[in-house]
Amino acid sequence: MKKLLLLAFALAALAVNAQTECKTTEEKNEDGTVVKSTPDHMMYEKVFAGTSQFLFFSLSSHDGTPVLNFQLLAKSKDFPKVYCLDKASRIFIQLTNGRIITLISALEEQCSGLVYDSAEKNNIRILSGMFLFTKGSLEELEKNPISFIRVKYATETVDYPVKKELNSETMATKYYPESYFINTLKCIQ
Repeated sequence: MKKLLLLAFALAALAVNAQTECKTTEEKNEDGTVVKSTPDHMMYEKVFAGTSQFLFFSLSSHDGTPVLNFQLLAKSKDFPKVYCLDKASRIFIQLTNGRIITLISALEEQCSGLVYDSAEKNNIRILSGMFLFTKGSLEELEKNPISFIRVKYATETVDYPVKKELNSETMATKYYPESYFINTLKCIQ
C-alpha cells in the first residue's frame, strides 16, 4: 500500500512539473488594441573568447494575431558584427519531423544598435524584429519540437542549432528551446 501511495505522489509531482505555467503581460495601446506577450526565452547561446551571442524569442498576440518577437544580442570588448533585418528577412524553423516552417519579417529595415556597457567595458549590439507566422505553421509548431533555426538577415544567412536543454552560462538558468513553441503558443491564444 505504501509503495502504491508513493507511486501516486511521484506521478502527481511529475505531472505538475510537466505542465508549464503561462506567464504573460497584457498592454492596451492608445489605439485600443490589446497586446499579450510572453517573457523572453533564450533559444541560442554562444560564449567564446570574450565574445557572447544570444538569441531570444518571445511571443505576442496583437488583437488575436500571433507574432514572434526576435532579439539578437552580441557582447564583446571589440565591436560585434552588425546584423540587419529587412522586408525580405525570414526565419526558417526546422522541426524534428523534418518539416520547415517559414516566418516572415513584419518590419521595414532595422539594424542592430550599439550600446556601451562601461561597467564591464563591453560593446553590446541589439537587434529586435517581429515575424509573422504563415498559414498552418502554428498547428505544426504546437505539435512538434524544433531542431534548427536559420535566420535570413538582410545580407547573409546564419544557422543556430537548437538544443533540447540549454544551461545558460551567462544567465545561470535552464532553457528548453526545442519545446519552446509547444509550451508557449497556448499562452497567447
